[in-house]
Amino acid sequence: MLDCVTTQTRRALLQQTAWTAGVAALAGTNAGAQTTVAAGEQPPCMHFFPPGFRNERIKTSGAEINAVIGGSGPPVLLFHGAPQSVITWRLIAPDLAKDFTLVMCDLRGYGDSSKPEDQPKHVSQSKRPMALDGVEVMEHLGYRQFLMVGHDRGGRVGRRMALDHPDRVQKLIVMDIVPAHYLYSHVTIDFVQAYFHWFNYLRAAPGPENELKAANDAALARTTDDVQREYLRTMTNPLSIHAMCEDYRASASVDLAIDAADIQAGKKIQCPLLTLWAANGAMGKLYDVLAIWKDEGVNVTGKGLPGNHSLQESAPKETLAEIQQFLRA
Repeated sequence: MLDCVTTQTRRALLQQTAWTAGVAALAGTNAGAQTTVAAGEQPPCMHFFPPGFRNERIKTSGAEINAVIGGSGPPVLLFHGAPQSVITWRLIAPDLAKDFTLVMCDLRGYGDSSKPEDQPKHVSQSKRPMALDGVEVMEHLGYRQFLMVGHDRGGRVGRRMALDHPDRVQKLIVMDIVPAHYLYSHVTIDFVQAYFHWFNYLRAAPGPENELKAANDAALARTTDDVQREYLRTMTNPLSIHAMCEDYRASASVDLAIDAADIQAGKKIQCPLLTLWAANGAMGKLYDVLAIWKDEGVNVTGKGLPGNHSLQESAPKETLAEIQQFLRA
């Protein structure tokens, strides 16, 4: 038994040492902002957007955000989900940009945005500072008020933004999610089986990080798909992997405390809110998505769509139509 314990301890120490060394080396390469693209270079994500779209790196009070901007008309801020990046909007952006000015951002910790230093209680990846990033990005670009579209984790940030900054968000779209506080307070075996990663990533570092690094490295080595290669370019970065795990850890800790205070105070989303979900996906099958969101806001509508969790990629035509209709109204 002692030999077994000693072996397990040694293995854990070796994993910790390898992880720490990898992060330290990468942080040294990307000193300061800790990004995956050198200063002055255009990130590879720009290859997925048509001419006329531009890239800008915008400093906020807590991060440096990679943004892709294009189009004309009322401003729309778009946030992606995990483990994705700004290219998740590539299929709908060209048409959506005909009517709106799109500001598509990598969330802090993801894609080519900066990777904030860890803070106690996972605060650096809480939805509250992530929402503030979005407000400050739009303020930098001259937009005090704007429309907001968020998929997955980006929708959770959009929800927090609408609650914390109701004077900024004019309309909100959340895609294929229900609020995290609802999920964590209604845990069922079906939820655990469908969203095992929600619990797996909560384990202390570097366990989940090491597993994700190995899996993502292997996926990158075998993929022949340009889109997956671009996603995995950033998701093989140890700093990105750790930031994503911290995002999940924040959702199950500091963000729950923030939500509890809002719920106790009776706080609701005041702007019009549209929820879209994959009708045949886990959310659509396990939850009454629209009813849950109606408890969150005062003016809520919603609809199930074909496709899978990533609606903007799996059902771009239908998703684009719903976004256009809601934002134009």
